[in-house]
Amino acid sequence: MKSPHITFTASGRGKARCQPDPNYPHGMAIDASSPSAPTCFTMIPYPAPECGLWIIECDECPMRLAITAAGRPDDPISVRFPCPAARN
Repeated sequence: MKSPHITFTASGRGKARCQPDPNYPHGMAIDASSPSAPTCFTMIPYPAPECGLWIIECDECPMRLAITAAGRPDDPISVRFPCPAARN
């Protein structure tokens, strides 16, 4: 996969008000893939600037997904997702 197009859309709520999940002090890897299906993987800018969504768009297929984030230590750091254009 070429580099996906990643954009952040703020929710308008500003910074998170609740405590982060202590199980993910260095972020979490999101796996939205399907077993035995071709997948793509990308890193996500970490941490998010505030509460909102990371929009990830594949450059080679119509896949588009949104990952929520809150600007905390437990924000997502990467995502693996199904991609029919992947070659793995």
